[in-house]
Amino acid sequence: MGKRKAAAAASRKRKKAASDAAKREGEEATTSKSQEEDPQKEPKKRRVKVPETETEYFAEKRNLEDLWQAAFPVGTEWDNMDKLREINWCFSNLESAFEEGGELHGKTVYIFGSTEAQMLNVNGQEKVVLVPIVVAVDSPIPPSDKIGVKSVQREKEEVIPMKTMKMAWVPYIPLDDRLSQVDRLKSQIFTMACTQRRSALKHLRIERVKQYDYCLPYLQPLKADEDEDDTVVNIMFPLEPPIVCDYDWEMDEIEEFTDNLIEEETLPEDKKDEFKEYVKEQVRERRKEQRQAKEARKKVIEDMDPKTREAMENMKFYKFYPVQTSDAPDISRVKVPYINRYYGKAHFLR
Repeated sequence: MGKRKAAAAASRKRKKAASDAAKREGEEATTSKSQEEDPQKEPKKRRVKVPETETEYFAEKRNLEDLWQAAFPVGTEWDNMDKLREINWCFSNLESAFEEGGELHGKTVYIFGSTEAQMLNVNGQEKVVLVPIVVAVDSPIPPSDKIGVKSVQREKEEVIPMKTMKMAWVPYIPLDDRLSQVDRLKSQIFTMACTQRRSALKHLRIERVKQYDYCLPYLQPLKADEDEDDTVVNIMFPLEPPIVCDYDWEMDEIEEFTDNLIEEETLPEDKKDEFKEYVKEQVRERRKEQRQAKEARKKVIEDMDPKTREAMENMKFYKFYPVQTSDAPDISRVKVPYINRYYGKAHFLR
């Protein structure tokens, strides 16, 4: 009895195995037939939905967009350099001047930068803003290879080679030409550049670092400047506190001037003679400086070749301020033509 049950079970297993095998063969045959009918037909794949994203568009850079930034802001304190990036300044007026039809198009131009601290309204608040300015010199020759170092804090003015301060006139390459070979380009724009690295300032003496703060682009005057014939000397008589005043050797009489200070109780009477001698010495020193400046200027002019002198006499100065934009404060009321004590006033204010 038990043997018959076992045989029946084994028979059922064999039948089931045979049925499963036949089923698999049928499926394979169907697949094979389908591929033979359409060999390029691929099995269906699951479609994955990719989320849609908005296409980003970036404004195309203008050909001379970074020209104003290429001009080193001479005389700006190193600690204030980053403040120039706090506002999105735009000098499209400078760029337009070099485009076809612009007043500087096709000319040889030397450019330097500077900054002016101005009280401006920024987002409804009055605050001191460091405004960048750009000066363009229309000239066939470099205005100068020297830099002036002058400030209220420094007693004497210095005129030193630009290379001493790691400055030089370098060609400016427009964006459209930066993939070209530089030696094949005939540049007509030169900017005053400085190769002094900010990261290396910590290795310099404080006096050397401060020297950069007092730099002014220099220009050899062909005419006497306003200081050359000035008859006023600044007096700082060493007392506690010091006596600070101006003395005009043409308008003031030393005896009367001194007596007035004594009457005002500014000068002690026992210091009268010492003060008078101090003022006379200051006047003698100032006159000596003016005489030397006149002689030096005269010699430079005499030694100048005719072409250089003609170029110097015909130089034109353009002073550019940033244009008004929604990102920048209104500076229209603070624009002035004055550049510095060497260049004087700009011929054109933009």
